[in-house]
Amino acid sequence: MMTRSDWDLIQACRQGEELAWQQVVSQYQRLVFSIALNYGLGQQDAADIVQLTFMMLMQGLDGLHRESHLGGWLATVARRNSWHVIERRGRENLDTAPITEQTLLHDQTATDEKERWELSTWLYDGLTQLDETCRALLIALYLDPEQPAYSDVATRLGLAVGSIGPMRARCLHRLRDIMRAR
Repeated sequence: MMTRSDWDLIQACRQGEELAWQQVVSQYQRLVFSIALNYGLGQQDAADIVQLTFMMLMQGLDGLHRESHLGGWLATVARRNSWHVIERRGRENLDTAPITEQTLLHDQTATDEKERWELSTWLYDGLTQLDETCRALLIALYLDPEQPAYSDVATRLGLAVGSIGPMRARCLHRLRDIMRAR
């Protein structure tokens, strides 16, 4: 099989060339599979990650550009898919764990970088499901490195200072419901 550059493969795959797809899969499936295994997933889960990752490549093909490196792109997607499987299993084990204000703060006790990344991803996914006002409020109160005062947050968001506390409680409650549903 002739070896082509990533860009040539992307272009050929966009045109529906079956040999190009075969080359992409042949060239990168072991990489994707090994990433899932390295995250501690079993053979079946790793095979599912391979399938999902290549499906996402197919769906995202038009978004790739000349500078795209298929190996790096596929590795990133495989890592994220692996993290999502691990994260989902972790949440299933913590299905009744309460979400507190401490969950929203940078957890200094989490010494494992992967654990912090998983928590951040889980939190980010939950925040994106909130309405814009709640998302902006919680980010300003808990994730802004400057740790602004309520008065600054109220000014920034165009809210009354007295409404920040009650609104914060409602937004945290919504976020907790979203996170538990996931």
